[in-house]
Amino acid sequence: MKRRHFIRNSAGVAAGMATLNPFPYHLFAGTTKKYAHDKIMLGNTGIEVSRLAMGTGTHGVNKSSNQTRKLGVKGVADLMEAALDNGVFFWDSADQYGTHPHLKEALKRIPREKVVILTKTHATTEKEMKADLDRFRQEIGTDYMDIMLLHCMMDSNWPTQKQGAMDVLSRAREDGLIKAHGVSCHTLGALKAAADSDWVQVDLARINPDGARMDADVPTVVKVLKKMKAQGKGIIGMKIFGGGQLTGKPDECLQYALGQEFVDCFTIGQESQAQMTDLVKRIPAASVRG
Repeated sequence: MKRRHFIRNSAGVAAGMATLNPFPYHLFAGTTKKYAHDKIMLGNTGIEVSRLAMGTGTHGVNKSSNQTRKLGVKGVADLMEAALDNGVFFWDSADQYGTHPHLKEALKRIPREKVVILTKTHATTEKEMKADLDRFRQEIGTDYMDIMLLHCMMDSNWPTQKQGAMDVLSRAREDGLIKAHGVSCHTLGALKAAADSDWVQVDLARINPDGARMDADVPTVVKVLKKMKAQGKGIIGMKIFGGGQLTGKPDECLQYALGQEFVDCFTIGQESQAQMTDLVKRIPAASVRG
């Protein structure tokens, strides 16, 4: 989330902004202030989350992310504790990010019931999903997971391919080991399949005003997400700053996300307490006309 990343990509981004995208500032501003700490009901899941989720997977691959590399276990735990002090209690993790031990450290200081934990799995079979469910709970130090997502769906046929893992998560929900299940999507076909799936209770979807690193152009994605919202699915926005391409226009991007009624909440990767504090201040300012 650094300005130089925006500058590097600005030439390619500018053309799209001029025609399709809902800039300039204030175009989507409302009349009621919204805050990072607002408590939001996530679709029909019965799970209450903070409007802002603490993302821990910036450039997250091979069980590592900017958060793990820069902050370490204690630093991430400190960040989560500081966020809770600001009313932000939704944690976004994944096996791929390697941040489970970091959340475990944070839970040594924070009562489990005070936070909502989302994590993600690449499991496909029943065996893989059972193993991940047990391992994840041990790694994080919790008896249950609030939200478990199948991570990075790209094939439109994922509901068939992932049936084994889905069955395990359905039983885990019945047994109280998780509260809700769903997917994160990275292609339009996968996103449409999620909209058509009765199994999906929560969808983590890429959304921003420029279509940067999204599954399709903005109007196409919005149409699918509105369908999901009408079905009662919980919608969590991600790539709010276009994976770093739009960090030069944070207020416009926040305003756009805050102005979409089909987006329940959103996750943003934060790498310092200063970034977290900045977001907490920017969100209410971006949400209203001023």
